[in-house]
Amino acid sequence: MTEVDRPVTRRRGRSTVLAAVLGATLVGGVVLSAMVGQLPVAPGEVLGAILRAIGIETAWASDDPIIDSTLWAVRFPRLVMGLVVGAALAVAGAVMQAIFGNPLAEPGVVGVSSGAALGAAAAIVFGITAFGGWAVAAFAFAGGLLAVLLVYFVSRASGRTEVVTLLLTGIAINAFAGAGLALLMFAGDTSSREQIVFWQLGSMNGARWPEVGIVAAIALVGTVAAVVLARRYDLLSLGERAARHLGVDVERLRVISIVLVALLTGVAVAFCGIISFVGLVVPHIIRMAIGPKHRPLIIASAIGGGVLLVFADVLARTLVAGADLPIGMLTSLVGGPFFFYLLYRARRQSGGWA
Repeated sequence: MTEVDRPVTRRRGRSTVLAAVLGATLVGGVVLSAMVGQLPVAPGEVLGAILRAIGIETAWASDDPIIDSTLWAVRFPRLVMGLVVGAALAVAGAVMQAIFGNPLAEPGVVGVSSGAALGAAAAIVFGITAFGGWAVAAFAFAGGLLAVLLVYFVSRASGRTEVVTLLLTGIAINAFAGAGLALLMFAGDTSSREQIVFWQLGSMNGARWPEVGIVAAIALVGTVAAVVLARRYDLLSLGERAARHLGVDVERLRVISIVLVALLTGVAVAFCGIISFVGLVVPHIIRMAIGPKHRPLIIASAIGGGVLLVFADVLARTLVAGADLPIGMLTSLVGGPFFFYLLYRARRQSGGWA
């Protein structure tokens, strides 16, 4: 084996190990999420219910209609929602980091999630929800798109993104969105206020199959689009000038990516509220494990984001007996210290904040 081949072999070995770990963790998280709750369900009953749904009868399946209803009406929709929302947010984070060339870029940190929540809240208060779930998702997409466009145009300077400007832009957008949410809560009725509080905290509670279908469809389309663009992200990481020489239309790539981030973030926020730091933590850990190549990074981030939210949702349902904690609070408790670590490491490596 030559010296050139050794790094490639090591990366492939790490990718194989990561795939095995993610696969095992995903299966374990899915089974655990379906089992735990106020009504305990055995692992065999979970598997039996799934097999029965595809026409295979087993001795494991429960004949209790309450268990069957609990799984299919409550836990399975919530489980799948966690998987697709986690995937959407993690892919959005990976795409943002690719186009900004900065590991600190993330929908929640730079205000995209807050902008999407403001759009969803406006749809709630002004009665747009009467047109169905797609209307809320559309308003959330519009709010997220406006936020990410502001981030893009304000934080870019001399062909690069400055860390300080990126963070300050995010602070400004989050502050404005927070004020807008407060104003809408003041103007709305009691029902609207309760829904807006839900968007601010983030939760999988109340997920239903029609909503899951909407989020899953957009998350799938967005992830496939990100994978298709992955090679261009690899070229962009070489620098804008090098990417242009290699045939990449950099500005067009960024605009498409911005719309993609807004779409993925907007649909997640529209139905589950603000869930921060998934797009920061997951792609960064995956990148440290398998390297910066974007195609495996995006695919692994999608799986890792789903795994993270499934386990976070399990904790949200079980940490306090009889209570359903906001999942956005739990992800922030994990992501906040990780964000501080990234800031500290970036400052030490650069010798400053620029």
